[in-house]
Parts: sequence; C-alpha cells; structure tokens
Amino acid sequence: MRNRIALTAALTTGLIVLTAASATAAPNESRTAASGDARACADVKLSGALPVPPAGMAVRQDVSIGPDCTPVLGPARLVPKAGPVANAQAAPAAAAADRQVRSWSEMYDCCNIRMTGLYTTSDWSSDGTVVTTSSTDATQQWNREPWNAGWSLKSSGKSADCVANCAVSTNVADASFTYKGIFDPTGNVYANTHRSTVALKADGTASCEFEVDLKNTFIGWNWQRGCE
Repeated sequence: MRNRIALTAALTTGLIVLTAASATAAPNESRTAASGDARACADVKLSGALPVPPAGMAVRQDVSIGPDCTPVLGPARLVPKAGPVANAQAAPAAAAADRQVRSWSEMYDCCNIRMTGLYTTSDWSSDGTVVTTSSTDATQQWNREPWNAGWSLKSSGKSADCVANCAVSTNVADASFTYKGIFDPTGNVYANTHRSTVALKADGTASCEFEVDLKNTFIGWNWQRGCE
C-alpha cells in the first residue's frame, strides 16, 4: 500500500513534467495536408515519460489530438497488470536483483483501431551498486488492410549505451512506419515514427520515456503509452 501511495504521488508530480514535455503540431495553415480535411494536422511531435510501477502494476497514459491540433494529455493511471502475475507480491532477496520492465507506444485512429505500435521488454540484474547485466528486446506491430495494403514497417532498430557493470543502462528502440492504402493510395501522406527509451538503474528502479512523430494525423487520433 505504501508503494502504491508513493507512486500515486509521483505520478501526480510527474504530470507537471509530462504537461511541459514536447507536444507540438504544425501551424494551422498546414492542417489540410492530409487529404484536404480541415480536421487534419501536419507534423505532430509528442513526447513524455512515466515511472515504472511496483511489481504487479502498470502505468498507462493516453494523449489525444484535440481541437486546433493541440495534444490533450490524459491522467497517468496506476492499474493492475494485465494477465497472470506470478508471485507479484513476493519479494525475496534474489528477486530484488532480477527485474523486468515492459513498455509500449501505440497510435490509434479515431475509430480506436491500432495503426502502429512499438514494444520493449528489458531484463536486468543489479547488486545495488551497478547494473551487472541487462538486455532489451523490441518488437513492432502494424495494421494491415485487405488487398495487401495498409501500414508497413519501414525500419527499426535498438541500441544500449551500457549492458554490464554500469550505474544506468539506457536502452533505445525505434520504429518507422509508412502507410499506403484506402485512405491514401500514393503512400506519401502518412508516416509514424516511434522511439522508446528505458533507463535501467543499479538500485533496481527504472523509467520509460516515449516519443512519436506523425507526418500527418487527424483530430481524434490517440496515442497510448505505458510501462509495467
């Protein structure tokens, strides 16, 4: 219970940082770049950070594209982790040294269809002084349409500044997506780029940072991000 109260306080404080984080859109004269619709927004860039919650919990946050192409930041919510959590409440000494954190960054359209997503899973061990070992895997998902159309993965990558004997292991994953389908047969209008950064620390804590660049978007699109 103390951990949950402390994290709730941290999230409340973190909202100030999240609100101040980069979340911009192009001027209004560029809004019609996507198919001439006045609800369109060009060159939208969003970013934010979330703390990693206690075992068995997840932190989720939604950011929607609001009127005048301005981002509308939803609350950071502390919720039970989805799916079975084995021994989530147990805290033996060995478990404290071996940790795992998952992050996700997903773009949804106004009909709540997930267009693109980037997901990371990081494992690390520490002795309280240094991160002894660490590793991060990244996966991507995207929505396809009939007749071999829809979103496609253009490129992806991951990197780490340190994987052993370091105070902090910073892991970065990125994925770029393009679209060619029913809403744009040319393939030149839409593109999403996700970037997720997970910092794994020697004291067993971690943090998640997120960025997404949208070449063209619409009011009502929704960015969902989280870590657990």
